[in-house]
Amino acid sequence: MSEDSFRSVQIERTSVGNYVARNVRGGSMSLGTGEDTSFTPVELLMAAIAGCTAVDVDYITSRRAEPTQFSVEVTGDKIRDETGGNRMQNIRVEFTVTFPEGADGDRAREALPRSLQQSHDRLCTVSRTVELGSPVSIVTTAGSSGD
Repeated sequence: MSEDSFRSVQIERTSVGNYVARNVRGGSMSLGTGEDTSFTPVELLMAAIAGCTAVDVDYITSRRAEPTQFSVEVTGDKIRDETGGNRMQNIRVEFTVTFPEGADGDRAREALPRSLQQSHDRLCTVSRTVELGSPVSIVTTAGSSGD
């Protein structure tokens, strides 16, 4: 893989069921089991799907007009499937976007359906990866015993 294509995040345990995710740019956020206000991993997956498509749609439509409202809600069902494994199904991404009256707003409204389709079909790395599937390798490395 080229350096331009490589992505990474690091997760560090802070206590039982509580973690901090960090990116290479210095950003961090807490995550956990859902027993406090921290995002759960499933909520982060849903936020990643919403955020990825939101960025695509926002960049395309806001070149025409600044939205007066822009929100995205992702819903889905966490199930245990026939193999006994957990997964999400019925994932739905709902955009609520409005633009001001006038020619610029009209151009933005006209671009909205196409931008949603472009994001879904080719731009959003997150939802495309979920839909197409990608192998996930789980490995361990030897850690220090603290001696």
